[in-house]
Amino acid sequence: MKKILTFLFIAILLSACSRSAATEEPAAPVLDISDPSKILEAAIGNEFKIIIDSNPTTGYHWEIIGEVEKTIVEFISKDFKGDEPAMPGSGGVDIWAFRAVGAGETHITLGYYPPSNDPVGPQQTVTFTVTVK
Repeated sequence: MKKILTFLFIAILLSACSRSAATEEPAAPVLDISDPSKILEAAIGNEFKIIIDSNPTTGYHWEIIGEVEKTIVEFISKDFKGDEPAMPGSGGVDIWAFRAVGAGETHITLGYYPPSNDPVGPQQTVTFTVTVK
């Protein structure tokens, strides 16, 4: 009888734990986009990433052109992930992370700048459309 009561007690505890875990709100998904022809939709509070081909070993680099509309999105970070296997001169991707902070639609424009000591314009620009709901 004691074994049955112990078993029932453990079963009730496990049931309660699984029920409380199921009712917890899931974490906001991290959304990735690298195709500027597609509109990115994000919910307020979600993070999303713009992933774009890059090769900073050549001196070329991506920069945000203009201001990011801070009432809609917030810039978080920029990182580079090199291709594998890592070799001198090999490329990779820039990973731009943002957070959706307010409802609306905005554009994020990135410019690809050549290596230069003098101020020059971008050789390429890419504009991403972001809709936050």
